[in-house]
Formats: sequence, C-alpha cells, structure tokens
Amino acid sequence: MRTPLTSTALAALLLACGSAPDQATAQGQADKQPARAQAGAQPPAGGYAEGQASRPREEATARGAPVETGPPNVPGFEPAFAGQTRAPAVKTQTPLAVTEIAAGFNKPWALAFLPDGRMLVSEKAAGTLRIVTRQGQKSAPLAGLPRSDNRDQGGMLDVALDPAFARNGLIYWSYAEPRSGGTGTAVARGRLVADGNAPRVENVQVVFRMQPTLDSTKHYGGRLVFAPDGKLFVALGERSILPGRRQAQNLDSHFGKIVRINPDGSVPKDNPFVGRAGALPEIWSYGHRNIESAALDPQGRLWEVEMGPQGGDELNRPERGRDYGWPTIGYGEEYSGAPIHRSTQAKGMEQPVYYWDPVISPSGMVFYTGGLVPEWRGNAFVGGLSSKALVRLVIDGDRVVGEERLLTERGERIREVVQGPDGALYLLTDAPNGRLLRVAPRR
Repeated sequence: MRTPLTSTALAALLLACGSAPDQATAQGQADKQPARAQAGAQPPAGGYAEGQASRPREEATARGAPVETGPPNVPGFEPAFAGQTRAPAVKTQTPLAVTEIAAGFNKPWALAFLPDGRMLVSEKAAGTLRIVTRQGQKSAPLAGLPRSDNRDQGGMLDVALDPAFARNGLIYWSYAEPRSGGTGTAVARGRLVADGNAPRVENVQVVFRMQPTLDSTKHYGGRLVFAPDGKLFVALGERSILPGRRQAQNLDSHFGKIVRINPDGSVPKDNPFVGRAGALPEIWSYGHRNIESAALDPQGRLWEVEMGPQGGDELNRPERGRDYGWPTIGYGEEYSGAPIHRSTQAKGMEQPVYYWDPVISPSGMVFYTGGLVPEWRGNAFVGGLSSKALVRLVIDGDRVVGEERLLTERGERIREVVQGPDGALYLLTDAPNGRLLRVAPRR
C-alpha cells in the first residue's frame, strides 16, 4: 500500500492543480489516443449464457484479453487487487437490432417509463420534460416546472416515478437550480397530469436543495434512485472547481455525496450521520466526484459509477457512512497531466469495485433483469459518453469478471440506459439532436 497523502500535502497539491474543464470536452485527449492491442489470448467468441454470471472468478478471468482500448493515463498507479480494472472481454451472442423511436431532443438526459408504456424524457439543455409515446410522438414540454439554470452541465437532469405513482401520480426530477450567488442541484416533485395536449405538473414541491450554493456550472450529479424501502437516494457531484472539490470530504457540505431522504424530503432517522455535530443528516456516503450513473442491482443494493478526472472512472457499491476517497485517493490525474493523488489507497477509504483508465465518461446505468436477452441477466449496463459505447459489465458477487463495449460502430455518446417493460434496453444519445433508441434481439 502506498503512503496516503497527508492533509497538508493534499491542500498544496490541490491549489496547484487548477480547476477541471467539462468532462465530456476535456476527455478528448483520451479519445484520441491510439488503440493498444492487449497481450494474451484473443477475446472469447461468446459471452456468458444464462445462469453463468456466477461462474468462479478464476475461470472467468481466464477467458480472454481485456476490451481493446488506449494505454492508461497514469500507468504508475496499479490496481489494488486482481480484476479491479481491464476485465476480460466478453461478447454478446444474441444478434441485436437498434431502432430509432424518436429524435430531435435537445441534449436529453434521462428517461422513465409510465405505467401505460409512454415515457418521460428530460432535455438537459432546454430545461424541459416531455412525454413520448411508444410510437415516438412527443408532447409539448410539461408546464409547471420550476426554472433551471441550463448553462454548461446544468439544466434538467434525472426523472423518476414515485413508487406509489399508480396511487398518487407523483414524479420527481433533479435540476440545476439558479440561486443568488450561484447554483445547486435541487430535487422537486409534483403530480403529473398527462392527459390531453397540455401535459403539466401540479402541486410542485422542492424536497431537496444541495448546500452550499456555489458559482459553478459543472458536476451537478443528479441521479435519482428509489430504494426498496421507499427512501430516495440522490447522487451528487462536487461541482468540479477547487472550492467545491475540497468539500467532498467535509460532512457539512452536500458536495461529492450520496444523500438519502424520505420522499417528502425529510431525513430518515437511521441515516449514518443523524445526530452528529457538524454533519448534514441527509448524507449516506461521501468522497465522491461526479455521479451521473446509479442503479439498484437485482438484490436491491445501490451501485454507482462516477466520472473520474483523466483516468479513474469508478464503479462503487456505496454503503452507509463510508468514505470513497475523492480527492485524497484515486486512479487518475488532471486533464493537464498534473497529479491529483499521491496514492491510490488510504486507511479508512474504500476502494472502487472497478475502475477505467482511460475513462468511459459514464452516464446512466441499469441492471438487466429482462427475458429478451437471457445471457444479459444480472449484468450492468452503463452509458458511455467519451467512449461512445454502451458498456456491459458481467458481475460475479461484488467483482467485475467481464466487460463489453456495444454499439461503438454508431459513434454516438450514450447518456442514458433504461430497461423497458418489454425487456428491451432504451437509450438516449447526448446531442443537440438527441435520439431515443431501442436495443433488442434482431428478428
């Protein structure tokens, strides 16, 4: 284990590093690196069949070389355990077809299915929500939404249905809230009125506001996940710039945290920092960078993938009260090439389950539980922005034992991935003319 970075050294190092640019833009360096063939056996011809996701890790690891990608940005950082990065490549055996359902979305960010099969789609850059039919017809933007700050990485972010939607009609959305002195991530809810040509939300209530306010237009996070017990996880970013980044380790700030609230915004009594002096009671876990991917696995456990700097995107399974290390430890560097971390490990800080160097720029996440593609059952799917891929992860217990990059031939930035009620995967592409796509077996 390397020597952890001291607090004095960390402060000096952070001051020297400068602020990070937009993840999607700055990671062009990683995109342009030449591909490097990996040593070892060729990737397997097929992926894992149904029921094989739990095969022993040793057997899975022996199946082939990793997904072909560029050289690491920080080759001096080595994984903490075998299989923590560059898992063996797997390949989906089922022939797939991609169907365009709708286009013309202004930087779409999130997708949620209504019980009748229609979809709610958020448009980040426009600050809007729309209803889309299964045939691709788009409604007018929902009326009644609070104003959002749509600059840069802000705007309308995630959207989710209340677990009791069939009874109460409530939807939740996260957005960049304009405030005096800056912005912050907020979560609101309201009753959806979806009939007719003028959809709207009524009785809007803001249930969470990130604190403090900061004059930054980056790293809002914003993913919303309802747990099996009905609590709401809100995954947040650390606002990118140094005054925000430093607060990822501070319990008196929401920056770089996952928070857990009741649906009405009140604090669950069993949250880990309830009653601790100087700590915000909503906090569930801390030491995160920018979380735009989060989902429950088939066991109902929360997982997230957070955008790292240049190198070091991380897959984590966040647990109550745990510290996930940012910015003290990690596997990446500044976009300038300057160092951020002197170590990848430190006492009391958690290791990622998996990391990518070079990065995939993750956004959107789902665990597949459908029946259309049995070989995918239990696998995680993550949207890739700079990687322009749908990233498939084969997970055995708490370890990644296989990785696949799907749809790379399309050259599209994947912002969101959701499993539909029909068992297909539905994607949103990140573009001013963003598209809604359906991925299913070819007929």
